[in-house]
Amino acid sequence: MTSKTATEKALLLPFLIARWPEVKRTKIKQWLRFDAVKINGRTVTQHDHSLQPGDVVSIQPQKAPPKTTPLPAGLSIVHEDDELLVIRKPVNLLTIATDTERDKTAFRIMTDYLRESSHGRQDRLWIVHRLDRETSGLLVLAKSEDSKTWLQENWARMDKRYQAIVEGIVPNPSGKIVTYIDETQPHRVFSTSHASPTAREATTHYRVLSTGYGRSLLEVTLETGRRHQIRVQLASIGHPIVGDEKYGAKSDPVKRIALHASDLKLLHPEDERELTFHSPLPQELVRLVPMTKL
Repeated sequence: MTSKTATEKALLLPFLIARWPEVKRTKIKQWLRFDAVKINGRTVTQHDHSLQPGDVVSIQPQKAPPKTTPLPAGLSIVHEDDELLVIRKPVNLLTIATDTERDKTAFRIMTDYLRESSHGRQDRLWIVHRLDRETSGLLVLAKSEDSKTWLQENWARMDKRYQAIVEGIVPNPSGKIVTYIDETQPHRVFSTSHASPTAREATTHYRVLSTGYGRSLLEVTLETGRRHQIRVQLASIGHPIVGDEKYGAKSDPVKRIALHASDLKLLHPEDERELTFHSPLPQELVRLVPMTKL
C-alpha cells in the first residue's frame, strides 16, 4: 500500500495522476473502478471527489478482476480501456437488435459483460459503427456518450480495412469504384452510374492480395459508408463476394459471405493516441484462395 497526503484542495483523479506520474491514466482509472483507492481509510470511486488539505490518499493492492460469463464462441475482446471496447465479432451475429432478434447481438452480449465486469457500476455501451450480420471482424463500442460522439465525428480520420474474397480473377492489381447506391426496399440496395434524389455517391478502393481457384482476395477500403457498399460495388464490377448470393454470387462453399473487417487504426477519444488492431482472416475463408502473395 502507498499513500500520499493532499496539501491543497484538489479533485481526486487529477491528484492521482499528478502524484503517481509513473502510472498510466488507464491504470489509475482502474484503481477507482476496482475499489483500490481509499481516502482517510474510506473507499472512494468517484473521479471528481473533492480532496481537502490533509486528506490521506492510499492505494490498496488491486483485487483480481471479477469473473464474467464466458463470451460466445468466436466473440472475443481485442482491446478494452475506460473509454473503448474493441471486439472481434463472429459471422452470423447482429451488431444491434432488429424487430425479429432482440437478445443475440454483439451489443447486448457486451453490455452484459460490462455490467458483470464492473460489478454493476457500468451498464451502458454506445454503438460507434456497425458490421452486417454476415460480416466478421473488428467492431468498436464506446463506454461513454462523449467517446461515441467524438469517434463518430472523427470517423473519417480512422483507417478501416476489410478483406473480401470475390468470384473470378480481378485483372487489375488495384482499382477504385465510384457509383451511386440506391435502395429499392429495406436492406436491399443496388449500384447505378446515375445520380437521383435517393441515390448517394459511394467510393470503394481495392487492392488484389492473392488469386487462385477462380477467386481473388482483396483488401478493401472505403471513402464512404453506405449500406452494403462493399458487397454491392464489388458485384457491380462483375466480382461478387463469395457466398453473397443476394448480390449475385454463384457459389457459397463455406455457408457465409467471405467478407471480414481485418484492420483498424483508431485515434483514442481521450488523447488522440493511435491504436492499431488486426484480426486475421478466419480459417474457413483462408482455404478459399491461395495465400502465397500475403
